[in-house]
Amino acid sequence: MPTPKKGARLGGSASHQKHILSNLAAQLIEHGAIKTTDAKAKVLRPYVEKLITKAKSGTLADRRNVLKLVPHKDVVAHLFDELAPKFENRTGGYTRIVKLENRKGDNAPMSLIALVLEETVSSEATRAARAAASKVAEEKADEAPAAEEAAVEAEEAEAKDDEK
Repeated sequence: MPTPKKGARLGGSASHQKHILSNLAAQLIEHGAIKTTDAKAKVLRPYVEKLITKAKSGTLADRRNVLKLVPHKDVVAHLFDELAPKFENRTGGYTRIVKLENRKGDNAPMSLIALVLEETVSSEATRAARAAASKVAEEKADEAPAAEEAAVEAEEAEAKDDEK
């Protein structure tokens, strides 16, 4: 049977690529960030994001499916018990790839792929900021007619003084 032609394989064969991705995912989940080549990081990102999405639901079936892909019980337990609750409010984008300098020996492009654990500005916080901004705008709008009325009254008073 011919070798599949859909893109380059990381390790040569499909089975070797599966093992590479499994080990990279286990290390990323365990350590939070790993340094690897650009090609491996780009292939690893959707692989890990799908695992995290399954971990967020937390069902037994999902745990067993993740164990098929990453056969390290302690890593899967860490993913389901500790990491999944941290990603509860996030709908996607669980990983971040940062480009690094090329590797010294063979000049291979390197990247740091890391889990995004810090909280971002939630939609509620943005709504609160917008509401505060609109209140300030309304207060300024309320002050503007009062200032215009005062200016009109001052002009009328000057006009009366000029008539006298």
